[in-house]
Amino acid sequence: MTACNASVFLICLVAISSPPKRAFGFVMPSEDHHRKKPTSLFHRRHEQRHDDDYDRRAFLFAASAASAALPLLAPPSIDSGSAARAISPERASESYDAYAPTYDDLDGGALASSLGIDDARKRLLGAARGDVLEIGVGTGLNLDSYRFSSPDGVRSLTLVDVSEGMLSRARERAGRIREAGGGIGDDSVPVKFVRADATSELCSLFGEDAFDTVVDTFSLCVMGNEGARRCLSEMAGVVKRGEDGGRILLIENTRASNPLLGYYQDVTASAAADVGGKGCIYNQNVGDMIRRTKGLQITKEEAFAAGLFRSFTCQKI
Repeated sequence: MTACNASVFLICLVAISSPPKRAFGFVMPSEDHHRKKPTSLFHRRHEQRHDDDYDRRAFLFAASAASAALPLLAPPSIDSGSAARAISPERASESYDAYAPTYDDLDGGALASSLGIDDARKRLLGAARGDVLEIGVGTGLNLDSYRFSSPDGVRSLTLVDVSEGMLSRARERAGRIREAGGGIGDDSVPVKFVRADATSELCSLFGEDAFDTVVDTFSLCVMGNEGARRCLSEMAGVVKRGEDGGRILLIENTRASNPLLGYYQDVTASAAADVGGKGCIYNQNVGDMIRRTKGLQITKEEAFAAGLFRSFTCQKI
């Protein structure tokens, strides 16, 4: 190990054993001074979970900056996240109803942008075309990334989530985009909002080969490994074949390419999911899951933020 590698290794060890906001000698930005004092135990716990989730991503962002000096190892097995506990669809529905009002602060805030998530959305979802299904739509953070006015862009949009609270926020966002002349929801691009469990109901609701494009961003981790496998099978069922122009576009939390960050994810996956991660098991090997899904083939894979997140373009063969 070179001196440079040794120094980085020690820094990351300190980070793993220290509170994320303090591990690298700085304090991440906080909105606490803008908030009103919580008035109930529920609100105090909810705000603490939000802060813990911000801390987790802040730590991973800081640690990923140091990861380039460490050797890269082969990806782990598909079950690297198997020890972490997935939440049920029923619990996900209830939990995300509560998370909806502040969800954009995590997945659509400045930290997400600094991690490259916003750019990844625009690059990947710009390829969506025809009749599009998005699962786990959440608050509709992806809506600005679709092309609605292009002749080869989105023709219709079906938005699915297990949480009615999230769908309500997505409806509001779609309305704002429509009022601003964004083209969504008018006669040329109809939009449907559907409450459903993407791990079991897509094929029964929409039928085989129903969509030109199927999209998901950051939902598989909430379903757990088994739920994610079932969801991928459902997506494979409803998308058209690649020879007919069908494609699946994914951006997902994944186990880092770097061994130290991957180890950190492994040992904290359950705690992060339970305490601050909104049920997300963030060390899944999504690439292996896709390759083991019958009929699916990865045509393009891109890693960013030291492999903490990956985008996939897939087709049905």
